[in-house]
Amino acid sequence: MGAAAAIRAFHRGAEITLLTGPAYADFMRQAPYFDRVWVDERPSWGRPLGLVRLVRRLRAARFDRVYDLQTRLRTALYFWLMRKRGRPEWSGIAPGASHPHDNPGRTRLHTLDRQADQLARAGIPMPLPPPDLSWVTADVARFAMPEGYVLLIPGGAAHRPDKRWPVERFIALARRLAASGLTPVAIGGADERDLGRAIAAAVPATRDLTGATQFADIVVLARGARRAIGNDTGPMHLAVAAGAPATVLYSRASDPALTAPRGKDVVILRADNLADLPVEDVARTLGLAA
Repeated sequence: MGAAAAIRAFHRGAEITLLTGPAYADFMRQAPYFDRVWVDERPSWGRPLGLVRLVRRLRAARFDRVYDLQTRLRTALYFWLMRKRGRPEWSGIAPGASHPHDNPGRTRLHTLDRQADQLARAGIPMPLPPPDLSWVTADVARFAMPEGYVLLIPGGAAHRPDKRWPVERFIALARRLAASGLTPVAIGGADERDLGRAIAAAVPATRDLTGATQFADIVVLARGARRAIGNDTGPMHLAVAAGAPATVLYSRASDPALTAPRGKDVVILRADNLADLPVEDVARTLGLAA
């Protein structure tokens, strides 16, 4: 969102199209930075017709410039599949790009610093603003939230179990929260309902909202939370961008120097194996006694 805001401010009179994945399209259509949102179904070589349709659409749009903020080989491929004649200016890592992000240390930069460096090399020298989600609205009255609650985010990418604090530790933390008068609120995707159910079954005071929230709901819920506590996963980044105080749990599977969310009150706790991270250390970030 910081990069999107900077691009919007620099190209004030331009029509800006965002190309994003299906999961994010509806959320991004609310954002004030884009005139259009296109869905990238990420077609593979095994789905050549899908790839052809996407390339035809990109060619027909006759964009003047593309900012490839994902900077993966897949998105660089889109540059090469567009016609050489009439190919737009391109900011990214694709060989032949008009505005290459050729900083040899780019992969060692935090995501926000890397994007700022990329945009500066493309002629947008302004400081990258922090992610701003003040435009997000959602009616969360249906959840009937209590006065004092803490968001628990026990999930994460299913194929990266080493990035998850064990659910038993979340249960122990939820017990401490409930004993102190705070309501644990578990959130996550539909495929993480087993985690929310396990926490709620062990600690009946828990509100289990796994599988029940959209991105906008998470943002609005985070604004009212006493704290958000969870793994290195997307909803934690949303919660921090929304302004929630946060405790983010990292294992050796990811590097907070590159990906940690940034905010006014963000505590990063790290253990090579998250199973070794004590509940006491996490509870301490909420001021709960051992």
